[in-house]
Amino acid sequence: MLIEPEAVAKIDADCIRSGIPGYALMTAAGHAVAAAALRHYPEAERFVVLAGPGNNGGDGYVAARLLAESGADIRVFRLSMKPPMTEDASRAHAECPVEGLPLSMYCPRLGDVVIDALFGAGLARDLSPEVSDLISELERNRIPVLSVDIPSGICGRSGHIRGAAFRAERTVTFVALKPGQVLLPGREHCGEVEIAEIGVPRRLIEQYRSPTRINSPDIWLDYASAKTPSGHKYSHGSLGVFSGGATQTGACRLAAEAGLRAGAGLVTIAGPSEALAANAAHLTAVMLRQVDGRAELDEWLQDRRLGAFVLGPGFGVGEKARDFVLALRDRNLVLDADGITSFRDDPERLFEAFSTGAPHLILTPHDGEFGRLFPDVAASKEISKVERAQAAARRANAIIILKGADTVIAGPDGRCAINSNAPPWLATAGSGDVLAGICGSLMAQGFAAFETACAAVWYHGEAGNRAGKGLTAESLVSHIDI
Repeated sequence: MLIEPEAVAKIDADCIRSGIPGYALMTAAGHAVAAAALRHYPEAERFVVLAGPGNNGGDGYVAARLLAESGADIRVFRLSMKPPMTEDASRAHAECPVEGLPLSMYCPRLGDVVIDALFGAGLARDLSPEVSDLISELERNRIPVLSVDIPSGICGRSGHIRGAAFRAERTVTFVALKPGQVLLPGREHCGEVEIAEIGVPRRLIEQYRSPTRINSPDIWLDYASAKTPSGHKYSHGSLGVFSGGATQTGACRLAAEAGLRAGAGLVTIAGPSEALAANAAHLTAVMLRQVDGRAELDEWLQDRRLGAFVLGPGFGVGEKARDFVLALRDRNLVLDADGITSFRDDPERLFEAFSTGAPHLILTPHDGEFGRLFPDVAASKEISKVERAQAAARRANAIIILKGADTVIAGPDGRCAINSNAPPWLATAGSGDVLAGICGSLMAQGFAAFETACAAVWYHGEAGNRAGKGLTAESLVSHIDI
């Protein structure tokens, strides 16, 4: 579950209306931070709280008081020597027995553990040069940082860095994760994240939960396996994958073999006559069909048992790709790689073709391909990756898989999921072809487009985890387990 930073103030206000004082929430948050500091850093010689002017600083003052009461050596340095901006933070400051000094007076030393309580997830401006310089000094001296809510400098909505940001070893956040803790680069700055329960009623968390979710199997649990004892290869899902020319066949084979491994009952590679021999030499369980042009494609499409298609891996960029895609406008289609790039000069032609009905087109761009289809959206640096994917999905009436280490899946209805289970070694040639094949397979088996995309991305990540650091795209296929 995710909570948008904008919802935090609403949750606080509703808690107060429900009879839960805001200071009680702040006290619980400070307890969680102090407990985490003592639990994870028993060797600390000194805890240093960096306190901001708002409620994040208030959490820090409470933690400082509790650490002092526990007998720890504690110092507090304040970003501003003016009174805190909120009533609860003012009370926390007043009850803290440790005199706060100006932030400029802090000199890091060996044995320090810094508690970053400067800014929370709602930060909407760049950090000051004073804070940026301190961050650099802490990194040079390798001082461990425990952040309160989110590392200061990270936008809780987008994960963007506001000029500079603390790189925490650990982060204690409250109520639920924020999108900026899952999206990059924010995720890399958070370290290990603990979610602390601070007394917010569950009904409020559910009321304000974000429509964006962390990608996980509960999104597609309603889809049972297509395979039944009375079934056959067609009822288990029939997938078509398009091949390029004789020297461009490897990518489509990766997609086709991934489709079989992901559960499709029948996978057929359709390609030009010149590619048949190359594909036949490497395949056994995957079927082959000669499709040189539009006439042969139209004939093949008369077989309504074909549940989905994958076009793009190794296919080639050009009018043939565009023509084939338009012929598939009424069918379930996963468009990847060359298929996407073929529409870079006229993306509206693609969007118009799939503009009606329930989404049945899945686009799988990386950032470069995304920019070719959605140049204006890609150029908007202030919006998050989630918002970019959502805007593209609405425009294309398609499911967008915006790939990367923090792959985002978005649908035109606003649903969105951020994937977090993929290892870095998935960034290897052919990995995207495998993902396209898994997508096509699940669509052929009857999954709806959004659930298909979420499941495919998650299973792709799990296969990468099982395959290990030395994976290649070929070995990745053998670790798909659905």
